[in-house]
Amino acid sequence: MSTQPVRVLVVDDQPLMRRGLARLLAAEDGLEVVGEAGHGEEALALLAGFAGHERPHVALVDVRMPVMDGITLIRRLGEDHPAVATVVLTTFQEDEYLFEGLRAGARGYLLKDAEPDEVADVLRRAARGERVLTGVVADRLVGALDAFPSPVPEPSSSAAGPLSERETEIAQLISEGAANREISERLFVTEGTVRNHVTNALRKLDLRDRTQLALWYSRERG
Repeated sequence: MSTQPVRVLVVDDQPLMRRGLARLLAAEDGLEVVGEAGHGEEALALLAGFAGHERPHVALVDVRMPVMDGITLIRRLGEDHPAVATVVLTTFQEDEYLFEGLRAGARGYLLKDAEPDEVADVLRRAARGERVLTGVVADRLVGALDAFPSPVPEPSSSAAGPLSERETEIAQLISEGAANREISERLFVTEGTVRNHVTNALRKLDLRDRTQLALWYSRERG
């Protein structure tokens, strides 16, 4: 992907917003807007018509849309077009949309007041396979600990024991929104090693996913 532009599909039910986004993104280096859709079903129909070399690398998806909303679309993309990364773009900051989008498989989450270069950067990183949470979204994720005091199960009695120093370090970086690639670069280890440490930490704490690990770390260190 380094020698070709990142191909983007913009999905938003408001024509002015959709076309404005398309123009802004088309002006960014390394991005190419290859399609626009007003709802999820239209996006899926567009994707079905793309040849392999034309298919978007990433879809920028609004949450609230008629016919098929953004969360449903993200799930369908994960099932039918797993090579297309998704980034949520919305004006709504309610926690339910943040968590639902991430659970559905979104690689990133942006608010519509984000700067164009920030949107472009998140799209590029999501297309590379990174999970990207910008500052305000990462803060809301950690802040959910206060609003929902028991979102993470306590470690079971069968847990393998406390985390190692390296596993704890990785849990901290995940709580700060870092993707595996960023963690590997900061710790000078391979991404495979990072994944192994994450898997071990989840097993030891009897947790389901990285989000729960991030919440566990924030709660323990809070």
